[in-house]
Amino acid sequence: MDIQLINNLGNRFNYTLLANATAMPKETPSFNRIVYSAAHVVSNPLAAADPWLKTPLDWEATLAYRRYLWSLGFGVAEAMDTAQRGMGLDWPTSLALIQHTLDAAKEFPNALVASGCGTDHLEPDQVKSLDDVIRAYEHQMEAIEALGGKLIIMASRALVKVAKGPDDYEKVYARIISQAKQPVILHWLGDMFDPALNGYWGYQDLDKATQTALDIIHAYKNKVDGIKVSLLDKHREINMRRRLPAGVRMYTGDDFNYPELIAGDGMGAETVHQQSDALLGIFDAIAPTASNALQQLALGNSKGFIQTLEPTLALSRHIFQAPTRFYKTGVVFMAWLNGHQSHFSMVGGQQSARSVQHLCDLFVLADKAGLFLNPELAHDRMGAYLKIHT
Repeated sequence: MDIQLINNLGNRFNYTLLANATAMPKETPSFNRIVYSAAHVVSNPLAAADPWLKTPLDWEATLAYRRYLWSLGFGVAEAMDTAQRGMGLDWPTSLALIQHTLDAAKEFPNALVASGCGTDHLEPDQVKSLDDVIRAYEHQMEAIEALGGKLIIMASRALVKVAKGPDDYEKVYARIISQAKQPVILHWLGDMFDPALNGYWGYQDLDKATQTALDIIHAYKNKVDGIKVSLLDKHREINMRRRLPAGVRMYTGDDFNYPELIAGDGMGAETVHQQSDALLGIFDAIAPTASNALQQLALGNSKGFIQTLEPTLALSRHIFQAPTRFYKTGVVFMAWLNGHQSHFSMVGGQQSARSVQHLCDLFVLADKAGLFLNPELAHDRMGAYLKIHT
């Protein structure tokens, strides 16, 4: 199959698809890592609402995607930045999403769900003190835990605004972690994902910021399941995971280096610190291939794991290229090309956040990595997109 695409100079060029369809696992696999996929949401473009102001979702398609992820062996990290939290998805819709996901998870034995707990319902002018931040976290915590949900304590823009230094971070996290009903996952999202989080943990210096995070984790190690680190710096992640308390996991959020981080280096003090578990946005876009790779890893074939995931790295680095916060557009575009939703429309109109050229390059990289479930459908949808946009 041939298709006319657009290059970075704005010129058309012919591309011939390799058309190697993704191999789907024959049954739900078991992994030897805890692996969450941060999941995107499917907007409802037929809703009579202003798309920049309201967040109507296609609930059927949104939940169908979560069932798809569970069937491939993944846990679901719900209402996170991949679901456009902080970029269009508001707190009331997030809470409804968490409830619907927890209900749907009951259909799958041992299905994992962890849900984002933040402060994003606060308006910037409402944030005057640390107590405002604590109350905001507690409000969402109470709502999620009332549904039986496990918490991911999301990084807070409001906390960055009012915190004077690392002691303020320690105060807020001590209050939230200590009262959680079950161990939480902490969430360190670098400013490449969200510029408003610059200086998190009270420092611009990442070595000092890391130490603050580690001090908090060590102080409440029995209440912390793990920490997701999204700094796109594999050496920093490896160094930090070796310094975690016994039993506390490193959940890689490094969409540039995930194969080697998950495979591990065998140099930690205990097994869980020799490798990373995962909480990744890219798994949304490469789920079947990642599932096949993780199954190989569980069978002891680390070389096969790396070789299976290696072709996906170019796509992931493209989707998450700067400005990294717009990666959600590529994730949803992949879902549309693969037939998981009937349209390429996003909450907040974010389908316009990447250029035509960017999405053409995404298409080529996905094809070369064999990530299309149905190459003919992907070909036809890419052609339809270009017919409208060029």
